[in-house]
Amino acid sequence: MRIRPSIVRALLWMLVPAAFGLSAYFGYYALYSDHGYVELLTVRGELVQANSQLAQLSGEHQRLEHRIALLQSGDADLIEELARDKLMNGAPGQVAIPRQRQ
Repeated sequence: MRIRPSIVRALLWMLVPAAFGLSAYFGYYALYSDHGYVELLTVRGELVQANSQLAQLSGEHQRLEHRIALLQSGDADLIEELARDKLMNGAPGQVAIPRQRQ
């Protein structure tokens, strides 16, 4: 049994818009869905920001660990620095004049 050419032509005319519609639907979904390309770019940007913040906090953490180790070892310079900082910043309007060592 042969299919009439007019039926084949009609099926082809329906197949082209259907294929275009499906490709447009899945293309839009690939770009703008919750797991699409735009979301991927957003997450990558957030990851870069989080990594830079992590690097900054890691540096601050290492600096504080070093100061703690110096305090635990009894480093005289650091203890004197902290004491001067606390004593010279006593109250508003208060002036401290450091003395010369004898």
